[in-house]
Amino acid sequence: MRLAGKVVVVTGAGSGLGQALALELLRRGARVAAVDLRSEGLQETMAKAGSLGEGLSLHPLDITDKEKVAALPEEVERVHGQVDGLINNAGIIQPFKRLLDLDEAAMERVMRVNFWGTLHMTRAFLPRLLKRPEAHLVNVSSMGAFVPVPGQALYGASKAAVMLLTEALWAELQGTPVRVTLVLPGAMRTGIAEHSGVEAPRAEGAKVPVLEPEVAAKRLLDAVERDAFRVLLGRDAQTMDLLYRLSPALAARIVQRRMAHLLT
Repeated sequence: MRLAGKVVVVTGAGSGLGQALALELLRRGARVAAVDLRSEGLQETMAKAGSLGEGLSLHPLDITDKEKVAALPEEVERVHGQVDGLINNAGIIQPFKRLLDLDEAAMERVMRVNFWGTLHMTRAFLPRLLKRPEAHLVNVSSMGAFVPVPGQALYGASKAAVMLLTEALWAELQGTPVRVTLVLPGAMRTGIAEHSGVEAPRAEGAKVPVLEPEVAAKRLLDAVERDAFRVLLGRDAQTMDLLYRLSPALAARIVQRRMAHLLT
């Protein structure tokens, strides 16, 4: 789907990849409904948009609030007149702890934001998208959806659920105007730990290539414009995807050895 002239909803648009996506969409001639839990983050996005901000609307919202999410499509249509795309980008990580050391509240929060938030947003907007001549749904999962990371078991499970949900939607929506893209990022400089309220331990000795959100946003939107089914963001995601296909056990062992010290 060509993005110029389209209206796209982006969650998590107050920082990191979401903010970079909102700004890049505006540069490509799209209009953007920016959604984020933090009003201050949305205001920062507006400030960075500068003269392009005329095409940007701000929507402070908790995506785990099902009733408020259900009311959002009508709010966006009042502002922009239509909705052509949804990018479910908002997400959090869990505290870096083993599964048995996590409390119930932390586990439930990760699933509510990453999976249920994505699901609620999708169900709220999909009826509108189906009425458009062409539309696009993008769900941002994670490399952690297919490669297990010690200390992020619930995060990985939530993103694996998003991954399979997205693949199933791709199949269900064949023959409709809605195209679907699954995004699997690797390490990225997004500040996700800070916004998740989690202290990120230092990955000492690990040489992990970190992708800048601006670069990732361009690659992601290029994938949307060519209607790609699946896009891996970052050299680490691409490498681990190939390795996991060849030997899941070897891929899991490599990550375990590199990351095990985070739990000591």
